[in-house]
Amino acid sequence: MEKDNQLTNKVSFDFIRYANCWEDADILLEGLNAQPNKKIMSVASAGDNSFSLLVTNPEMVVAVDVSEIQLYLVELKKAAITHLEYEEVLAFLGFKASSKRSETFNNLKEHLSSKAIQYWEKHIDQIKDGVINQGKFEKYFQLFSRKILPFIHTKKTAERLLNPKSEAEQVLFYNKKWNTFRWRMLFKIFFSKYIMGKFGRDPEFLKEVEVNVGSHIFEKAAHQLKSQAAQDNFILRYNLTGNFGDLLPHYLQPAHFKIIKKNINRLHIKQGFAEDAINQYGEFDYMNLSNIFEYMDREQFHIVSENLVSGLKEGGKMAYWNLMVPRRMSKLFKELEYQETTSKEMTAKDKGFFYNQFIVDQLV
Repeated sequence: MEKDNQLTNKVSFDFIRYANCWEDADILLEGLNAQPNKKIMSVASAGDNSFSLLVTNPEMVVAVDVSEIQLYLVELKKAAITHLEYEEVLAFLGFKASSKRSETFNNLKEHLSSKAIQYWEKHIDQIKDGVINQGKFEKYFQLFSRKILPFIHTKKTAERLLNPKSEAEQVLFYNKKWNTFRWRMLFKIFFSKYIMGKFGRDPEFLKEVEVNVGSHIFEKAAHQLKSQAAQDNFILRYNLTGNFGDLLPHYLQPAHFKIIKKNINRLHIKQGFAEDAINQYGEFDYMNLSNIFEYMDREQFHIVSENLVSGLKEGGKMAYWNLMVPRRMSKLFKELEYQETTSKEMTAKDKGFFYNQFIVDQLV
C-alpha cells in the first residue's frame, strides 16, 4: 500500500485518463466464466467492463479505482444507463450525435453525488462534446487519426482497410496497400515510449517497460490488421478513425444493455485501491484487475498480489492483462493455478490487440 501511495504522489489523477475501457470485455467474460449470484471486484477505469460484468447476474460488482475523476465518469455513465432509454444513452455519451447533452445532464444531476455534480458542472464542455471522447488516451488516438494518419494514408484507404472482405483479401490489402515505409516509420515513432508517455499514458506507467515500445505495438497491430477480425474491432476502428463508427463496446450492445440496465443497482462504486475494496466488502469470487501490474516493480507486484490472493475465495478466478511488462501471479503463489489453455485462447482473439497477454489464474 505504501508503494501504491507513492504512485499516487507521482501521477496526476485530476483529469480523465480513459473515457473508455480498452480491454476486451468479451474475453474477460469468457475467461472468468463467472457464475450467477457471485461477488465480483473490477478495476473501474472508465466503467465499461464493470458494467459488462453485470450480464452475469452477480450478487454485486464493485468498481474500484484510485482516481476519483474516473469514478465521476463511472457515476455519470451509471446514471445514464439507469434513467435514460437506450438511444438516449448512446446520444448522451457521444456514440450518436446530439445537441441536448447539457439538458440531459441537468435532468441526471439529482442522481449524482455532490462531488460528481461539481466536477461535471466545471467540465460541462466535455459532456457537450461527448464524454467518451474526452480522456487523455482518447485524445492520443484522435491525434494519430487526425494529424498523423493523413500523412500516411487517405481516409478512403483507411475505409477500404476496414471494409468487409475475405481473410485472404485482408492480408493482401495490408501487404500491398497499407504496410508502406511511411506507415512503419510514423507508427513506430508515434507509439514510442516517449510519445506515448507524453500524450497517451503517463511516463510512470511505462517505467518498468524494457522492450522497444513502438516496435512491440507495431507487431501486435500488424497481426490484427492482417486479420479479418480487424473489420469488426471497435478498438481498432477508434485507433484509426477517432470514433467507433457503427461498432459498440460490449456494454452498449442492445442485448447486453437490457441485462445491464436491469442489474445496474448491483454496481457499487469504491474509491481506493483494490485492497480497499476487499477490506470493505470481504472476499470476492472473481476479480477483473485490468492491467494494474504494468507499472509495478517486482517487489510491489509481489506485495499487491499477496493482498489480492488473500481476498479471493477458494475456487475464485482473477483475470488481468500484460501490456509490455510480464507479470503472472500464479508464478508467485502455489495456491494459484494458471489457466493456460483459457488464457492463450482468449489472448489469441483479444480485440485489444496491443496487449501481449491475457491471464486467468484460479485459487485452488
